[in-house]
Amino acid sequence: MAIILGIDVGGSTTNIVGFDGKKMLPPMLVRANDPVTSVYGAFGKFISENGLSLSSLSEIRITGVGASRLGNDLYGIPVVHSDEFRCNAKGGLFISGLKKAVIVSMGTGTAFVWADGNSEEYLGGTGVGGGTLSGLSRKLLGISHASQLSELATDGNLANVNLLVGDISEKRINSILSDTTTASNFGNVSDLATGADLAKGLFNMVYETIGMLAVFASRQKQCNDVVLIGNLAGFPQANENFATLSGMFGVNFIIPELYAYGTVIGAALDDRKD
Repeated sequence: MAIILGIDVGGSTTNIVGFDGKKMLPPMLVRANDPVTSVYGAFGKFISENGLSLSSLSEIRITGVGASRLGNDLYGIPVVHSDEFRCNAKGGLFISGLKKAVIVSMGTGTAFVWADGNSEEYLGGTGVGGGTLSGLSRKLLGISHASQLSELATDGNLANVNLLVGDISEKRINSILSDTTTASNFGNVSDLATGADLAKGLFNMVYETIGMLAVFASRQKQCNDVVLIGNLAGFPQANENFATLSGMFGVNFIIPELYAYGTVIGAALDDRKD
């Protein structure tokens, strides 16, 4: 048995997955304030819960913002550092089952990558992402956890926060824009806006920004399939917002079951040596 591990080292979380040939071992997430601590914690937990031995591991493929803190060896096992955008591409295609797509990795910020199975192309990115959501929600609402913000946003009303097309035009502008389409995020915040309204507005602003950039990327590559990966893809508001954009622009937004592990799965599958 020669198992390859993939590790994605974030600022406060580490994802890990293993492949025994073509068989994928269940991916796992470990939280820690320090990236190095997080890596060793994830490694130990993964080995223990899967009944593995060090001798059964042939290679560790590592990526992510904290990967530079690790060397080329972990407990005597060779460590190969993988390009994160390439990992996004490989992992996004694998978990979606597609042969080509625009892969959108929604982390602290957001990256857009084109993948066609043979090559990858970094299309660009935006600083709008999970970090935007957590920073603004902490300042506006005193909420630090996205899950709590998502629960609050369930009862929100965007009409109390956003300036809508219907607020500024008595006639329908075209076949795409309806009266409830956003004209300006937070452009019409009511004095009566509740915390739920603000929470919903924050999710809407982040997802609409990412979604529209994804639409532009899909048009550039002439491909309607867009795969969303990263923890930000898992909130109910993501389904709602991306479904709306899909209906407006004909883009097929896909949130795979393993959306949170796209990058780390891509790392495990990345056999390229840079």
